[in-house]
Order: sequence, then C-alpha cells, then structure tokens
Amino acid sequence: MIIKQFIAGPLENNMYLLVDEGTKEAVLIDATALIPEITDTVKELGADVKYILLTHGHFDHIMGLNELKEALGAEVVINKNDLVLSDNINQFTRMFNQPDSKPPVYEKFVDDGDTITVGNMNIKVISTPGHTEGGVCYLVDDNLFSGDTLFRESVGRTDLWGGNFKKLSDSVKNKLFKLDDDIKVFPGHGPMTTIGYEKVHNEII
Repeated sequence: MIIKQFIAGPLENNMYLLVDEGTKEAVLIDATALIPEITDTVKELGADVKYILLTHGHFDHIMGLNELKEALGAEVVINKNDLVLSDNINQFTRMFNQPDSKPPVYEKFVDDGDTITVGNMNIKVISTPGHTEGGVCYLVDDNLFSGDTLFRESVGRTDLWGGNFKKLSDSVKNKLFKLDDDIKVFPGHGPMTTIGYEKVHNEII
C-alpha cells in the first residue's frame, strides 16, 4: 500500500491518498481542498480513486469535497450522525472567515465495525464520537487514520457543535488505546505518531 500525505487549507489539514499497489485502486481520506498535488499524484501513480472517506463533517475536512469528487470521480463516505454538520457547513465557514460552500451529497454511509474493501485493502471503520457525534477512524493494516479524534500528544476539541469530552475520552481510551502499540497514527492535523507513544504521552491520560 502506498500512502501519500497532502497538507492544505487555512487550518493546515492533512489529507491522505491510499493506493493499493496491485490493483491501483485507491481512496482519499478527507477533502479539504482540490490541490494540484493530489490530481498530479493520482495521475502519476495511475490510481483509480473509488472513495473519498471522511473522518467527520467539520468544514475544514469537507470544504473541497465537491471539487475533489468531480475531479476524481469518486463516491463519498461519511457517518450519518455528521450530516447535520455537513448540511450546515456555512455556519462554520463563517465562524472561521472562509467562503461559503455548497453542502455536499453523499453516496455511502458507514458505522462502527464496517469494512470497506478497495483493491486488496480492507479498511475497517471505528466509530469514535466525541470531537463530533459521527466521527470515525479508518484502520488499514497497521495504519490508523484518526481525523481529529487523536493527535500527537493531544486530542480533538469538544467545544464545537456536537462535541462531547466524555465521549471523546471513551473513544480514545477504550477504543483507540486498545489497538496495538506499534500502529501508526495519521491525524487530521499535525505530525504522525503511534498508539504506543500516545498511551504514554497524550494529554488525555
């Protein structure tokens, strides 16, 4: 599996392109902006992007979704509990002085325990409410794409609409920290980390 990271947007969001080396089928995780680096990399690798997988519905993770969906010809996946955030995207863009966006349309909804198969990649969905009610992480082999649930030495904020610190703490401690220590964590912002490192150094402990 090939993993490519892209950083975009006013909040320096991470987006990740995952490509199965055998079939060239791929997914993009989160959708901040359509930037040339993404389409150039897809073309260079000969990738066929089947899905755009969203970790949650906050504006900075979906504000480029409509453009990316059209450019890549991919279907979009989200947890239904975050549709309220997506449908009201412009309440958030205005809070952060960003231009209005058209609320996206979704083709597929996922929940805890679902598996999305793309090429030879089996992508496990882990529901992690707290940062948002519909937040999810995606586990692919020993790689966890954690959105804004888990960061290096930190966790997602819970003071926005749909946030709940008790739920976030439960998601991190009783779901993510139950994973193997050597699993690599690719967050929605900032540098990568590992589960083992966070179990020792994260502020939530």
